[in-house]
Amino acid sequence: MTNICSIGLGIPEFAIEQQQIKQIVQKIFSYSDKQINRLLPVFDNAAVNNRQFVVDQSWFLKEHTFKEKNDLYQEAAKRYSLAAIDDCLKNSDFLNSEMPYEAIDMIIFVSSTGIATPSMDVHLMNARPFRQDMNRMPLWGLGCAGGAIGVSRAHDWLTAHPDKTVLIVCCELCSLTFQKGDSKKSNMVGTALFGDGVSAALAVGSESPYLSLRKKCTPQVMTTSSYLKRDSEGVMGWEINDSGFEVVFKKSIPALVNSFWREHVMKFLQDTALMEEDIHSFISHPGGRKVMEAMEEVIQCSKDKLRYSYQVLADHGNMSSATVFYVLREWIKRNIAPDEKSILSALGPGFSSELLLLEWSS
Repeated sequence: MTNICSIGLGIPEFAIEQQQIKQIVQKIFSYSDKQINRLLPVFDNAAVNNRQFVVDQSWFLKEHTFKEKNDLYQEAAKRYSLAAIDDCLKNSDFLNSEMPYEAIDMIIFVSSTGIATPSMDVHLMNARPFRQDMNRMPLWGLGCAGGAIGVSRAHDWLTAHPDKTVLIVCCELCSLTFQKGDSKKSNMVGTALFGDGVSAALAVGSESPYLSLRKKCTPQVMTTSSYLKRDSEGVMGWEINDSGFEVVFKKSIPALVNSFWREHVMKFLQDTALMEEDIHSFISHPGGRKVMEAMEEVIQCSKDKLRYSYQVLADHGNMSSATVFYVLREWIKRNIAPDEKSILSALGPGFSSELLLLEWSS
């Protein structure tokens, strides 16, 4: 089995409250009073209180070229990914002793908010004493589903190599995709919802000697499931233009939770012979308040089983792929009893869904 032993975070330095962002938007966009009254409530209804960014408020007031944004992405991605990695491998809350960099056998780097060739994992390998023969798996374009898919791919590899270890790094700097000239509602929704965040997870195979480093009861990956809705490419993602990444974010997403995600999660529960009452917690990527409420309706569970998804959304916003590790970190800190079961879930472009069944093990 794949054991998730530690989670580390790289939290950007500029914290901005939701009401401050709302005021910035009013300065940037020239809307009529009618448009303002229609669009600005999205900030109040997003269930987001605070977010963190790699740039300060003044950055959003200026025009930036795609090259400017991407150069800044590469610089900040390296800085905060290393912070998350160091926090993950040296975290005394989760590990009895530090995990050696040299003990990592594969690195999976997940991102959708900037580009780099060589991929960012190369820059990270050169900055820390990882082995030169470490396997690399950069994953790009998976959006909010990327963290969950990264764990699934780590699980596949560790099932084949149970004596190995994998480091999964999710780096999303959503602020750097902001387009000052895009006045569409999708950009307004994205501006009200998305933040910057970087997270790293240590996954260890069941026969690895490093499994003994874990201090707490942690989740094992039992099984995974991927699901894709055909002909739904336009639901979520990027339009690439001269200014960079223009957000695509359709209002139909909560409705798709009620239809497409319902189909997937019900099939998953059937395949695993489980019912909602058998699940201790849902470690769900909090796509947004409406998405979370739609999930509650589908699985007919209490808010308590999703409480850290709501908490992370309020404290950090939606950080795309990195978010689900923030949520998982909070659940690991709670010392869940052995043999309890959780479902880790995330939705992403495609339109796609990723589900993982976790069982807690001491």
